[in-house]
Amino acid sequence: MNEWIMIGVALLLLTSVLVSKISDRFGVPALLLFLILGMLAGSDGPGGIYFDDPALAQTIGVVALVLILFSGGLDTEWTQVKPVLKEGILLATLGVLMTAVVLGICATPLINLTWKEGLLLGAIVSSTDAAAVFSVLRSRGISLKGKLKPLLELESGSNDPMAIFLTLGLIQWLTQPSTSLGDWLVLFVRQMGIGAILGYGMGKAIGFLINRLRLGYEGLYPVLTLASVFLTFGLTSVLGGSGFLAVYLAGIVLGQQDFIHKRSLMRFHDGLAWLMQITMFLTLGLLVFPSRLVPIAGIGMVIALILMFLARPVGVLISLLPSGLSWREKMFVSWVGLRGAVPIILATFPLLARVPHADLIFNVIFFVVLTSVLLQGTSIPMVARWLGLDTPAQPRRAYPIEFTPMHGIEGELKELTLPADSPAVGKAIVELGLPPEFLIVLIARGKAFIIPSGGTVLQGGDTLLVLTDRPSLEQACARLGLKGNAGARADAPD
Repeated sequence: MNEWIMIGVALLLLTSVLVSKISDRFGVPALLLFLILGMLAGSDGPGGIYFDDPALAQTIGVVALVLILFSGGLDTEWTQVKPVLKEGILLATLGVLMTAVVLGICATPLINLTWKEGLLLGAIVSSTDAAAVFSVLRSRGISLKGKLKPLLELESGSNDPMAIFLTLGLIQWLTQPSTSLGDWLVLFVRQMGIGAILGYGMGKAIGFLINRLRLGYEGLYPVLTLASVFLTFGLTSVLGGSGFLAVYLAGIVLGQQDFIHKRSLMRFHDGLAWLMQITMFLTLGLLVFPSRLVPIAGIGMVIALILMFLARPVGVLISLLPSGLSWREKMFVSWVGLRGAVPIILATFPLLARVPHADLIFNVIFFVVLTSVLLQGTSIPMVARWLGLDTPAQPRRAYPIEFTPMHGIEGELKELTLPADSPAVGKAIVELGLPPEFLIVLIARGKAFIIPSGGTVLQGGDTLLVLTDRPSLEQACARLGLKGNAGARADAPD
């Protein structure tokens, strides 16, 4: 029996990997394909697998979301996020609240819910999904002008705690009518405050541990970071904070530090995040019964359209009033309001709490998610071009060498792009008077790589792979005409 279970799991995972090629070729979001695959494997599909355990699905979804958020934070560039921090926080809090209220008000009379149940439905589907947004924006090579990409990724990674807070608060209100507004405010401050403090502290602590433990086997470092992620989530949740906010912040804080095996650890967590996305969406696809979606398809479509064209735009426009973004950028932010696994996971909470109409709410939410991923996810590149907000994608360059930071080596590998107007253009390296601790290891010129010597003449557009310490980097950037380390990237191969 165990062998057949392993074969079945392997076939589902392998099929998920293969159908991702359809996403690459035809622009269909991979997450939608994973959901559909799970539905086909379920009891209503040819797979015939019966799965009706919301508690287990919720547990799998929470574990997966923790790892996805940490990976997303780890891959987030703080230098890009910092300029949009205010806008991201407003979208993650006020934007989520306004979306929930507007959708809840509209949904209440449409499906004969009480106004509290309507607000609960709005709260469940109020946040954008980190897995969906990261997947679409990163895997499909979409390049956007200005601050849009970091803003969208920051919002999607940080707005889940607000949606979870609203959902749990409304469930408590429905099951315990004596809950007051003061109780809500205390819960909000505790969740966000503890989550932010522990997230920052654990991010610093994880980096310290990685660099100080000096483990004898490289394979133990992923185990260390994995254990630290779960510890961050569990400890924060036990203390009454938002574990999801904590793991996302811990990933951001850790990602900005220099630690040994950084590139290999980032690759590990990126692969783990994809595994969790596949597992989560397959599980949620198995959980739903497609035959139950047919009766609510009409009303589900209406609610999905209200979300996309009214509730989400209202939340975005109100949140971004003081931002200075153009109306085109605000429209695009509104459209990239992808819903994914998080609303479906949150929809299991009313089921377990036995809230009235919980089955109806779950099925409507699932239909809304399918509609959002299908309509919005597939059209994001087209909408970006229509609004004039796309730019040519700049893929990361792959280098024929790797660098692993070790104790005793203070330098780090950096990637510098030489502008055409640099004073170094047309000069040999030996003429530049660069600091002795600034070593040019490799030069990428077009599609070719050049092993440099003192007599190598630099050209505009050259990408220099350099091994250096921070003081020498600042001196060299000044000589190369790179103001404020402009063009420096810390994500060169390690």
